[in-house]
Amino acid sequence: MVKCGLLVRLEAKPGKEQAVADFLAAGLEMTNREAGTPIWFAIKLSPTTFGVFDAFANEAGRQAHLNGDMANALMARASDLLATTPSVEPIDVLAMKNELP
Repeated sequence: MVKCGLLVRLEAKPGKEQAVADFLAAGLEMTNREAGTPIWFAIKLSPTTFGVFDAFANEAGRQAHLNGDMANALMARASDLLATTPSVEPIDVLAMKNELP
């Protein structure tokens, strides 16, 4: 069962909106290689605000993701792409519905 997650908010620098969207789309390949990251969404909240929601079975999965390829790639590109430091909020999952096979 999914127990914990992360909510990450990213504010693109002016003119870097498409680059942030492209970076997040490419992030799917990296997160697909993370066995401990079963749920991962890249989202667009506004023309300049993007985010990531991901969920994990346990704290070990969350920590592995925070130390994994996607997080490292994001931090390496943050100063080029983002107007502010990414907001990374650990969350607890209280309930979940999933009807997908």
